[in-house]
Amino acid sequence: MYVIAVANQKGGCGKTTTTVNLSASLAYLGKKVLVIDFDPQAHATSGLGFDPDKIEFSIYDVLSSLSQQKKDLDSVVQQVSENLFLVPSSILLSTLEQELSDEIGRETRLWSALSQMKGQYDYVLIDCPPNLGFLTINALRSANEVLIPLEMSFFSFNGVNQLLDIINLVRERLNHNVDYRILMTMFDSRLQYSYYVQDAIKERFGDKVCKTIIHINVKLRESASHGKPALYYDKYCRGAKDYLSLARELLSYLEAPEPLDKGWKPQSPSAPSKEMGRDMPLRMVEFIFPDPNVKEVYIAGDFNGWRIGEDSKLEKRNGVWVKSMALPPGRYRYRFVVDGKWMDDPNNPMKEKNPYGELDSLLNVG
Repeated sequence: MYVIAVANQKGGCGKTTTTVNLSASLAYLGKKVLVIDFDPQAHATSGLGFDPDKIEFSIYDVLSSLSQQKKDLDSVVQQVSENLFLVPSSILLSTLEQELSDEIGRETRLWSALSQMKGQYDYVLIDCPPNLGFLTINALRSANEVLIPLEMSFFSFNGVNQLLDIINLVRERLNHNVDYRILMTMFDSRLQYSYYVQDAIKERFGDKVCKTIIHINVKLRESASHGKPALYYDKYCRGAKDYLSLARELLSYLEAPEPLDKGWKPQSPSAPSKEMGRDMPLRMVEFIFPDPNVKEVYIAGDFNGWRIGEDSKLEKRNGVWVKSMALPPGRYRYRFVVDGKWMDDPNNPMKEKNPYGELDSLLNVG
């Protein structure tokens, strides 16, 4: 069970939008996902279709010592859809810090509750409040990783630096190491300023920045007002596609890709390998992306488990992006990831629609 805290002390950066839509995308890809709404405003609760005023039990009843209806975490879980579940919040959660002020171990309250559910879910996403107080520290102590949504504004840098200080404090005081990743949100491709901030973020945080970029999309706001993730509201809108791309990227670095075929272990580009007792010579395939004006290009497909990393990055040669791979004969689907955006191969006419409403390019290695 991998726990991700979605946190940023600055409001309006897409924190709850990311929690709701990333969780729905992971569930859509077959993962069993639990969302914990840890914000007293309960926006994730309403964003997943529940009225906070009509919820009988919430996360407060799990963590509080004074609640007259004390519950364990499993008993307050609400099912949103297949594979997607929610632990709702309520305004009472805002009183928890004062209520537990004299208790020993209050920073590990959520972690203790989650420990009882170990193995029940593939991923747990915690929507943190927009501050760095007691609730956020509880979430950081419970998490394996912090996902930090960062809007295209230089003011957002200050909030990130303070959050990183809290992550270091959790490491030193609570003896808990938690990794972090930066997610660029509210990207407006019409504005040069967005690209300027993007470059500054990549220069500041390097490989901690997600390849996927979340673009401004009105459907994200519309879906929230209807109490649905964008994927359930309009699965073909750009917001839904962006969060599906983010979910794929997340899975690509958290889950090792399965081998193409059991028993296939390439030794070198020219060396044959055994498959079902037959010699299967590898074929050299060259992938080319023609636009010299983009900043980075990756390739992901059936042949590498849709994994994005340094080994899938194209090199710029003579004004085009190139990647050579040694592949066994077979039929493969693949896509390019260009400056964080997934797209099909513009030079390959063979395409087929995938389950997400997008086009995969097809490759037949003879």
